[in-house]
Amino acid sequence: MKISILTLFPEMFDGLFSHSILKQAQQKGVVSYNVVNFRHYAKDKHNRVDDYPYGGGGGMVLTPQPLFDAVEDLQGQTANKQKPRTILLCPQGEPYSQQKAEELAKEDEIILICGHYEGYDERIRAHLIDEEISIGDYVLTGGEIGAMVIADSVTRLLPGSLGNDQSAVTDSHSTGLLEYPHYTRPAEYRGMKVPDILLSGHHKNIDVWRRQQSLRRTYERRPDMLESANLTDDDIAYLHSLKSKNK
Repeated sequence: MKISILTLFPEMFDGLFSHSILKQAQQKGVVSYNVVNFRHYAKDKHNRVDDYPYGGGGGMVLTPQPLFDAVEDLQGQTANKQKPRTILLCPQGEPYSQQKAEELAKEDEIILICGHYEGYDERIRAHLIDEEISIGDYVLTGGEIGAMVIADSVTRLLPGSLGNDQSAVTDSHSTGLLEYPHYTRPAEYRGMKVPDILLSGHHKNIDVWRRQQSLRRTYERRPDMLESANLTDDDIAYLHSLKSKNK
């Protein structure tokens, strides 16, 4: 997979792609990252990428020309005939989710556009991109942090990125539930013991325990997620027992 990022501050991504899982994924050839300063595409003699908004108002607005040229250049470099999925990071966009990360991980190439200043010329939204994504209901100084979130969450879903591909499958939100609690050595620490079931060696019973813990944790912390979760009859019965105990 190829992830291209258009930004005015490429140095912000130096640390992200040179450490840990993202670095290893790139070294394995699972993913490649292409961070581009779209100021280099500006045709203004001062390399300006923003201007005052028509109609007045505070702040500066990103002009269309540098971004159109940058995206079209990247599209021309694609290895196949299909255009890369082009995404604008924006507070007005669709809220980002694990399901969206899984959807993007199926693409061969994505382009992430990081805005800055007051906003984008509307023609960028209307004619250049495929979609807008927001990482939350708040406003940041630019789209770089949002692009980092997407690049990280998508990369770890790509086969070969993690030491164990099953790890991503059981993550919180991937299953529609929050993940069950984890324990490791020692079996007892300061009087706090690992649940006996995890030391039993009975994998079927452990699977049942983990499922119930996921249900319990979701019920207690994010009950809204249960409305869309894929629940079995056993799950529903267990949730009813939790509700009965809390009455």
